[in-house]
This record gives sequence, C-alpha cells and structure tokens, in this order.
Amino acid sequence: MSSTNIDEAALNELGRSFRRASKRLGHRLNQYPDTQGEHSLRSALSVHFSKLGLHINPDELVITSGCMPSIKAALESCTREGDAIAISSPCFSGILDLLGRMGRKIVEIPSLDDGIDLLQLEDHLKQGTIKAGVFCTSHMNPQGITMSAQQKQKLAELANQYQTPVIEDDVYLELSYSEHTPLPAKYYDQSGYILWCGSVSKSLSPSYRLGWCLPGRYTEDYRAQHTASCFGVSLPIQLTIADFIESGHYAKQLKRRRQKLLLLRQAYLSYLSNHLSDKVKISQPQGGMVLWLQIPGLNLECFKVLIEESSIDIRLGHLFSTLALYDDCLRVNIGFELTEKVRAELDKLIAAIAQST
Repeated sequence: MSSTNIDEAALNELGRSFRRASKRLGHRLNQYPDTQGEHSLRSALSVHFSKLGLHINPDELVITSGCMPSIKAALESCTREGDAIAISSPCFSGILDLLGRMGRKIVEIPSLDDGIDLLQLEDHLKQGTIKAGVFCTSHMNPQGITMSAQQKQKLAELANQYQTPVIEDDVYLELSYSEHTPLPAKYYDQSGYILWCGSVSKSLSPSYRLGWCLPGRYTEDYRAQHTASCFGVSLPIQLTIADFIESGHYAKQLKRRRQKLLLLRQAYLSYLSNHLSDKVKISQPQGGMVLWLQIPGLNLECFKVLIEESSIDIRLGHLFSTLALYDDCLRVNIGFELTEKVRAELDKLIAAIAQST
C-alpha cells in the first residue's frame, strides 16, 4: 500500500526547505539541539496555530520526537505508577499499551456521538478515583468521533474545577475533511490543567518523528521529564519543518491532504456499503483516517481465524479496550489509496465478515 501522507509537491518543497535549513545551520552542525526545541520551530508553530484561533506562547512549547513521546512525558510529569487514568472507550491501542507499560491503571469512559460521557467522567473526578485523563478530542482513533465545541469546553472546565490534569492527544486535529479545523479543548483551558500534545506524523509524515507539547501549569515537571528521556530532536529536521511552515507550504499540504482524505472516505464508504450487509454499522467520520465497523452477530473466534489465514491488515475491536465491549467491531485504515491491491484486501475482509455472521 502507498501512504497518502505526503504528495510530490510537498516532497519537492520539503527538499527546498531542507536545503535552506542546512545553509542556516552553519557551525551549529557540531552542536547538540536545545532539549526544549528550536525557537524558530516553536515560533512557526505558534504563528500557524494562531491563524486557527489558538494563541500559543512559543516559550511554553516543548518539541518532542512525536506525539506518543509527548504523551508519555506528560504522564510522567503529572502521574505516578499505580495511578488511575481515564481514557475514552474505545481508545487507540497505542495509548492502552503505553499506560500498561507505565504501570497506570485504566478507567474507561464510554464514547458518545458527540464525544465522551462527561457525566461519568465527572463522577470519577468527584470521587477522586482518577488522577488524570488522556483523551483524543478530534477525529478519535478508532471511531473517528470529534468532540463538539461544547464537549471540549466542558472537558476543560472539569479539568480546572477538579484541578486534574487532562492530556489532550491532538495528532488528528488538522485532518478535518472540510476547511474548518476544530479548536482543541486546550483553547478553553483557563488555568493550565490541559497538556496539549500534537505532531506532524499524520498531517505530514511519520518519518520526521517530530511532535510537541504545551504542558500548561506542568511545564517545569514536563521539561524535567522530557530532558531526562530525550536529548533533543534533530536540529536539521526542526529547521526544515520550521521553514516549511513559514513558507506557507505546510498549509498548502494540509489543504491537499484534507481534500484527498475526503475522497478516500467517500471511496471506502461507498465500496464497503455496497458489499456489506445493511446490518453492518459503519461510522461517518468528519475527519481523520479511520472507519469503525460494528457487525451484529459476529463470531469473533471464527473471524480471527479467517483474518489470520487471509493475512488481512485490520485491527479488531477488542484491541481498543481492556473490557469485552467491542468483540463485534473492527477498525479500517482509510489513509491509503484505494488501489486494486487494497480492494482485494477489502474483498477478503468482506468475505470473512460474511462467513462469520
């Protein structure tokens, strides 16, 4: 499969950005990067997000080697081993794995059509049964749900009211299918209890391993944890991305990326809808790179065998929860061109579903 993260036009402009960045490096080529991140990149990100309405002090940003390292450092800065962490249910399997490796307990908060069950979250906050939350708020993986503006505002208010840190995973923020980019919950954060994490992994390319965190009131502890585990992100890469953003080509890449993802969403939805039973529920995301399927009556054990035999690259629903809630669900990645090879994979999936229901 060929990823659609980055197109030829963006590749050419990135090459030019890299050459300009290399010239600016000069004697700094022999120096280690600043562990907080290059100021020019932090400034470029600040200007970029200010155009969306999110105003960031570049001196408060920390550049990291991706969104997951940002989240890990955030967890280390405001929680300890054995602490209970609230997450959405279902939740990206990478977050579940990370929390497991870090020895954190998991409390799953059910998802709703417009976000998560904030009433249940508040009950936990009132009872003091959780120490923090980790939530993807825009185009969630795996369901593709985006919290409404009202939900995001309420989430920020709860974090501030109960003085409980909420780590916001916003790696998909700028992948809306429309021109409108939703504001993060961080926008509504009055007292710094939201630690906002993002990266260019989904919007540009995962190979750059570049992300960031705005840690709010946890900045001092965050910087200490980050410095202890990361000796800085590649300076040439930071300068290249800064140049790419400042030149306006990052915004152009985002526009093309969103348009491409919209076409892919339509193509995948059309193909699956035309070949699956009407009983199969398929999500209707407004952004992101995934579809979430619920298949009533699915025989999971039979389905697992067929998936393994056919070597189909999908993620089964049980991987997104610590509870037996999604055995009849699965996630499909729609971030790839719908080539004949991909259609053949989807045909195997469709046949496996038919044989398992």
